[in-house]
Amino acid sequence: MSLPPPYEAAAYPTESTGRRVLLRNWLSPRTLSSLALTLCVFWLCITTRSAPNTFAEVVDEQFSKAVEQCQARHRLPPKPSPASRTQNSRWGAEYGQKERVVMKNATLFDGERFLEHAVDITFSKGLIESIKPLGENHDESALVYNVHGRYVTPGLVDMHSHHMILPWPGTEMSGDGAEVHPDTKAVTGQMRIVDALKAYDEGTTLIASGGITTSLIIPGSSNLIGGEGAPVKNALYSGANAEPLVEEVLLERGMPQNERRRYMKMALGENPKGTWGYSRLGNAWHLREHFQRAKEVMQSQDDYCAGMEAAQKGSFQTQSRYLADKGKFPFNLELESVVALLRGQVSLHNHNYEPEDLETMIRISEEFGYKITGFHHATEAWQVANMLKARAPNITIATFAEFSLYKHESYWPSLYAGHILDKTGVKVAYKSDHVATFTNAKYLLSQAAVAHAFHLPAEKALQAVTSIPAAAIEQDHRVGYCRSGYDADIVVWDDHPLNRGATPLQVFIDGIAQLNDTTVEKSTGSSWTGISTSSKPRQVSPQLRYELEDKIRNETCQTVMGANGNIIIAGVSRVFLQDYPELAATTSATEPGQIQVILREGKIVCAGTSEQCKGYRADIEARQGYAAVHLTNGHVAPGMSALTNSLGAREIATDPSTGDGNAAGQKITDPESVTYAKYAALLDGKNFARARLGGITRAITAPVLDGPAFVQGVSVEILTSGKKSLLHGGIVQEDVALHVLLGDPMVFAEGTGSNGIKKLRKMLSDGLGKNNETVYGRVASGHLPLLAYAENKYEIEQLIWIKKDYPDAKIVLVGAMEAPFVAKDLAAANIPVILTRDRGAPVNFRSKDGFVGPPLTRSIASYLKEAGVKFGLALLEPEMPSDFKIHDLLPEAGWTAKYAGLTDAEAVQLVTSNIEDILELKQRNNDVVVYEGDPLHYGATVAITLSANGETGKLEVAGCFPRENELVVSTANL
Repeated sequence: MSLPPPYEAAAYPTESTGRRVLLRNWLSPRTLSSLALTLCVFWLCITTRSAPNTFAEVVDEQFSKAVEQCQARHRLPPKPSPASRTQNSRWGAEYGQKERVVMKNATLFDGERFLEHAVDITFSKGLIESIKPLGENHDESALVYNVHGRYVTPGLVDMHSHHMILPWPGTEMSGDGAEVHPDTKAVTGQMRIVDALKAYDEGTTLIASGGITTSLIIPGSSNLIGGEGAPVKNALYSGANAEPLVEEVLLERGMPQNERRRYMKMALGENPKGTWGYSRLGNAWHLREHFQRAKEVMQSQDDYCAGMEAAQKGSFQTQSRYLADKGKFPFNLELESVVALLRGQVSLHNHNYEPEDLETMIRISEEFGYKITGFHHATEAWQVANMLKARAPNITIATFAEFSLYKHESYWPSLYAGHILDKTGVKVAYKSDHVATFTNAKYLLSQAAVAHAFHLPAEKALQAVTSIPAAAIEQDHRVGYCRSGYDADIVVWDDHPLNRGATPLQVFIDGIAQLNDTTVEKSTGSSWTGISTSSKPRQVSPQLRYELEDKIRNETCQTVMGANGNIIIAGVSRVFLQDYPELAATTSATEPGQIQVILREGKIVCAGTSEQCKGYRADIEARQGYAAVHLTNGHVAPGMSALTNSLGAREIATDPSTGDGNAAGQKITDPESVTYAKYAALLDGKNFARARLGGITRAITAPVLDGPAFVQGVSVEILTSGKKSLLHGGIVQEDVALHVLLGDPMVFAEGTGSNGIKKLRKMLSDGLGKNNETVYGRVASGHLPLLAYAENKYEIEQLIWIKKDYPDAKIVLVGAMEAPFVAKDLAAANIPVILTRDRGAPVNFRSKDGFVGPPLTRSIASYLKEAGVKFGLALLEPEMPSDFKIHDLLPEAGWTAKYAGLTDAEAVQLVTSNIEDILELKQRNNDVVVYEGDPLHYGATVAITLSANGETGKLEVAGCFPRENELVVSTANL
């Protein structure tokens, strides 16, 4: 494989006049070198006899070097069979795995499939030695650990991450995501990610704790060609001296340079377009121009080497004359990596979203003859699956399971994309794009779990985070499988890996355990070798969403909507309805599906066994036009009132023109500057469709900011059904709360944090005085809650201090990543919390001490519960005001409950009654949602949404088997 030499730079040229052009041409390096070589030959020929031998050695050395460079044009790194591997190149006797380990009684997914029987896994010196059926004899000197049938997988492989170049916690100067500079412009193939890796990035340990053992680190997507990436193992300080060395985190540590693989990052679409101002036409032209230059260099090399091949067969004089005439092997440092790409020596990974960009990149690749290994992000690739299969048959689509709707080129996604692509025969991988909290690589596995819920087969879903990305980065002879001959990268899980909230109990990288057993047991309540003591039955099989065929769906929904509120729902397993006094807060069946829920004229009259509800059922069945819905594992829960990012304020997160614009300019000292979300509320869109998909019936949304600001504005509560207009019930509560943002946004807006806190105090003081009739007066007097977003423990303490000085103000803490430090003080001050960071990350300096959750720390929720703090849950991301994940709100509540010691009923309350209580909403949400499946896990399906009429109190059918991207307010429905 061709490798670039050390960087060389010519001396700065001086100005040449026109009269010196001829002389400059005669004195060109090639002319001078040829003249010098000829003189040497002449001189050596007429002097001593030993001199020709010296000259011959020089010529032979130069000729051999040129021959080697020519041969390297077509050289590829070796890819040994795993069965032939006897050593992990990263292992060393002084710092590698010391003792042979046998992991007994594992339920193994081996990278391709689940094995049918329990197995024992033996690994030594960082390499898996054997996978044997449970109970076979093993080396008596080995350390033996019994995992008691727990699920075991290969270490996960993330083929698109930016950690180590954008470290956590990050500051302004710590990131090196891409080379964006006028000198280098949009084409920077010569950049190498190894020159910017930070082998001390604390985010790496966090990522490893999620079971991700291998990551491909690539540049960002600002440039058309971003540069070369590198694969790493997520084990810091893993070398001989435990130092933060780049070489020691590289997957190919210990291998010769010419045997290491190379990776190129390219991009099309909005990112390079927005960075450099080119249209898509210009982007494509600049790529072609660059590839043409590289092709010309490649052709000059091939021509040179063709001559070399002929000269090699000739005499010494022929070879020396060839060198004198042609000089050195043609080499261009700037274009070397792209030339290597054209030769197939570099694996290409391309950032694309929309079909037009996918097709353009394939078109250019066909024109210049290079291969595309992966399309990354590609949230709309599902629309052109057949084209991809036909024109790029070996492509891997490295995509997101859910992340979308945040910019125009991701506005036409499908939650079923993985299923659609796989069904067409296109390989699917899931990757993190790690750098922000919402792309935290630690939770890569949850993307596979969501994809499975949306019908990607279970083994394909797990392949999508193990063997498929391993193959896409051409390392599937080392990682991505748990088989003999592979690196000993192994993860032991506390649950089925496709269940919501599955968490590693131990992670091995190169055979070395990465997690502290005491910390894991403290944070999860179990250990990788302990016998499970949970009294709660484990959900063995992850759920798949229940999808009706169009004809059956239409018939069912027409019947339900025309039943005048007379509905029999059979096959229900549990009912969570605390706001209906005629029912128990939680009604559970001893066996799934034994409960019936009976509605008569829009009111629930019974929820019990068939015997208990027999009379009510007979009454309904005697009525004309009633509806009967038969479920198998039905659940009934309250409609959720969700605190959202931008639902009803903006449709596409990064495009202000799709909503109310940018709510900047509000001042904490000027109540007249405050913006009210109610004056620009939207009531339908694709984000609303996802809300309906998850059982969210009401949304609380503040105005949207496009940059850091202290004051966000006053939120509004709206219905999500799309059935009501602004003038006819679409707005539930006009003013919900005033939202402010502490931390970096406050510092940016006010110059210093201290100045921001001073002004917040003055706002409350003036609210009790001269501004008592303004919105700030309502906040100070406690008539309008103050929602303060803060993560840092000291800023949270400032809020507690303010509460003590202004006791009437109803302060609500939002975010709360470092809240465990002050949980008891929050409880004493009666400050409730809307938790948005129970699975948070120390992205910036202010949150560097944040609790990241199991298996590294206890969950934030567990501390809040222990301290007696009233708290709810929301999926808020100030850095990305998109509600792409809102349909997962109840599964997220279940995840939070899992590690906080909460019951399922308490989990439901986190996103229903607790939110209503904390925000003191004036109208209780008495909506009811009926699910097929357990809504606290991925894969449940909303069957019927019943909206409580504010005037009559009756339940009206507001939705029936909703679908993604299905809009209610449309010209087709008028």
